[in-house]
Amino acid sequence: MAGSPNSNLRGFNHAVQTLLKQPSQFLPHLTIPTFTHLPENLGPHLVNTSRPSQTSEKHQRIPTIRALVLDKDNTLCPPKTTTFPPQILTKLSELRKSPTSPFNQLKNPHAILIVSNRAGSHPNYDAEVESLESQLAHLQIPVFRLAAGTEKKPFCGDQVVQWFREREVISSPNEIAVVGDRLGTDVIMAGLMGSWSVWCKEGVYEVGEEGKADRNILEKMEVWIEKYLRERRGLKAPVPTGWE
Repeated sequence: MAGSPNSNLRGFNHAVQTLLKQPSQFLPHLTIPTFTHLPENLGPHLVNTSRPSQTSEKHQRIPTIRALVLDKDNTLCPPKTTTFPPQILTKLSELRKSPTSPFNQLKNPHAILIVSNRAGSHPNYDAEVESLESQLAHLQIPVFRLAAGTEKKPFCGDQVVQWFREREVISSPNEIAVVGDRLGTDVIMAGLMGSWSVWCKEGVYEVGEEGKADRNILEKMEVWIEKYLRERRGLKAPVPTGWE
């Protein structure tokens, strides 16, 4: 795979262009503090936060989410590590083992996929893939591996959708929810895929929790931009293409 394994300049440029031309695409359908707050039954939470209240039957449709795309860095693990905090592992286990979960590993074994701009994106990070998959083997959660020449998030969405289609998990991209801590990659990728987005605003740790690092400059900018678009501009995340 050519190029620097850490380079994602096109992704940054795309995020800037999205803000200028389609700013609502920068907004998530659901915001939660951390992954541990992810509802088991996502559908009602996505619709109710993505649109104003509607009375027509058309707008009362509830999404059926059959698949989760999970970011790694600062969503499941501290950045640039493969260390799962205990509460994250507990949440993953609940999603995979609860009899009522749509992501139960016995009923839906291919329902959860980790898609990272590190692990799986370049041979330099093969050790990370091995570490993640060995820790999650009992939950059957794999790491998505980008094919040679495939661009990173947010541009690999078509390949991710195809991964779920091939395993007969979904019939439409709007049955996928993308969960991550970055608006400029995870949320925008969900929009490009025609899927729903969940923003883990605080990252991997709760406010005040031991181990929580300060936000970097890009993360601070995203928090400010999201608040501005939502509160000052009154924008809402558009529903996935084809949903209506």
